[in-house]
Amino acid sequence: MQFFRCETLKFLSNLRANNTKEWFVAHRNEYEDLILEPSKIFVEEMGEELIALVPHIKAIPKVNHSLFRIYRDIRLSKDKTPMKSRIGIIFWRGSGKRLQSASFYLHFSPDELLVASGIRGFSKDSLEGYREYIKEEKHAKELEQIMRDLRTKDFQFPDPKYKRYPRGFDKNSPFAHLSLYASMYAYKRFKPNTICRNDLNQFLFEIWEDALPLFEWIYEMSLTVEVRDPKGKSLSLS
Repeated sequence: MQFFRCETLKFLSNLRANNTKEWFVAHRNEYEDLILEPSKIFVEEMGEELIALVPHIKAIPKVNHSLFRIYRDIRLSKDKTPMKSRIGIIFWRGSGKRLQSASFYLHFSPDELLVASGIRGFSKDSLEGYREYIKEEKHAKELEQIMRDLRTKDFQFPDPKYKRYPRGFDKNSPFAHLSLYASMYAYKRFKPNTICRNDLNQFLFEIWEDALPLFEWIYEMSLTVEVRDPKGKSLSLS
């Protein structure tokens, strides 16, 4: 089944070239027809298929759930244009925030289709929990092997962000380098028109099936993360 027509990419290119609220309001019907409604259908159908991999996967076809807002929060972004020309969709497991949970993720734009699994950026609490988790050699070994296996399947990983080893890590340890990551996800990039494939759901299912070991490792790690409010008070576990 074709969820997204290739006119979708043309619309996003036009949006990028005319990135104003006025232009978007005048073309909102195109956005709903080419992106919003197909995205909702895609989330429903892909979510039903992903249950075979993750029985408790969250696939919620609503904005601010599995769908990301097209309006940019310019308070938090260096890019001050009001609209996004990159469309994101996420499926996740856990009671925590979607971006701090084990997830299957994709985004598409006029430049690429990116397909990923993991966490694309640790919060302060998640980073602390991740580092505590990999202090146990068993967990670090598992992650190292998962990363090695996925690289043989042409997955890529982000580069480590930090240069200095955090407290509690010996730079001579064979797994110390894992503590330098600010995120942990595996991804593949494809040409943008891949989003127009008639077999998109099967294509993505096979990628996410390959990445399932990382998803499961992240989920188990997330269960150990203690979430705190801004005053430092413990709230819950992910």
